[in-house]
Amino acid sequence: MSLTGKGAGAWAMTERGQRRVDRGRDHFALGPSALSWDGDALSIEIDEWSAPLPYRVKGRVRISPEMIGTTAFLLDPAGRHRWHPVAPRARIEVAMTHPGVSWSGAGYFDSNFGDEALEEGFDDWHWARAHLSRDVAVLYEGRRRGGAPFELALRFDPQGRWHDCVQPPKARLPRTGWLIERATRADAGADPRVLKTWIDAPFYARSALSTRLFGEAAQAVHESLSLGRFRSPIVQTMLPYRMPRAFW
Repeated sequence: MSLTGKGAGAWAMTERGQRRVDRGRDHFALGPSALSWDGDALSIEIDEWSAPLPYRVKGRVRISPEMIGTTAFLLDPAGRHRWHPVAPRARIEVAMTHPGVSWSGAGYFDSNFGDEALEEGFDDWHWARAHLSRDVAVLYEGRRRGGAPFELALRFDPQGRWHDCVQPPKARLPRTGWLIERATRADAGADPRVLKTWIDAPFYARSALSTRLFGEAAQAVHESLSLGRFRSPIVQTMLPYRMPRAFW
């Protein structure tokens, strides 16, 4: 998990073995952290330690969907990779004790899952989500392993129903500090800008954009993922320092 913002910088991503997993219809636990669904909201209990500098990351996140997406989308012809926008629009409440910060606001919840590792199926992708005045727009595109392109442009209405859209024109963004290519879509004539880069890693970037989509000015959450970079031996050597593996 990652917290970003003034006074809220924290990162934790620990790998744990099968014996530390407990799952059921309404809950999923991995080590000391867990998710549970009460019928109205998803509660996420976080109890972790950061790496490489060890400090506590602990608190609760509560996500209350304002709409539920019922469709999972295939990202490859063989159906090995799926993406499910579970709650395209939600309210979120964050109450952390370590670090001691809290806030609430607009949120979003999705899931990628599949039958093989992401780096086996893709070379890169770019994704963006923007809350418009009525709908939620989600743009997803990239290259599968081997170079074949894929793309999705969707709008979710207040009832969570999705509608295919024509992708807006391509727009380039500046590369990250780690020289990851970033790209997005925006209305013709618009000039999207990176407001802030929250995560700038050797193979991944998450940013806030000022943009214009489907006739509306909007702020969007944007990510770029380079799985070609992720597969490189240098990056693989670096991963254990940020993603340690727990053997207890």
